[in-house]
Amino acid sequence: MSPAVDSPDSESPAPRRRAWLALLPLVLFVGLVVLFVVGLRGDPQRLPSALIGRDAPVFSLAPLPESGRPGFSTADLKGQVTVVNVFASWCVPCHEEHPMLVELARDTRIRMAGINQKDQPDNARRFLGRNGNPYQLIGVDPNGRASIDWGVYGVPETFIVGRDGRIAYKHVGPITQQSLATVIRPEIEKALARR
Repeated sequence: MSPAVDSPDSESPAPRRRAWLALLPLVLFVGLVVLFVVGLRGDPQRLPSALIGRDAPVFSLAPLPESGRPGFSTADLKGQVTVVNVFASWCVPCHEEHPMLVELARDTRIRMAGINQKDQPDNARRFLGRNGNPYQLIGVDPNGRASIDWGVYGVPETFIVGRDGRIAYKHVGPITQQSLATVIRPEIEKALARR
């Protein structure tokens, strides 16, 4: 009597199901990678902000020690158009955008304020000493709490606050020469035109 040989058609459903279950993590991983890549193609400048048109959050930040600049609070954001920049010395894009902030600070119609997020004071002072200090006010946010209240996703981010203390515009990411000319300056002009 010859031994019985299983034909390919006699495969049971259990091994097939196990094969699909073994491939499931790979399929999920590929799906997540596709979602991630599609998400990266989006424009970070378009991240929504629930704070546009609303009063700036309530905050009070101590000054950066030995910077020669005062800290600031919510009350300082009224009466003059203010550009609030969230930065850190450890942030590479902050180094890239810094010349644009120095250029912007030459506009005497606006006030420049910096929120130094999760940074060492000595490092922040060295960064500003090397590259120029565009800020009239610098508040220290050592634990990032104030930045969270501002809705900051990551540094750098820049806000334009109108004379009324309301947030008029939010720029996510580093300011470039192009965004300075085509977005930031026009938004400042809009804020200056409002009384």
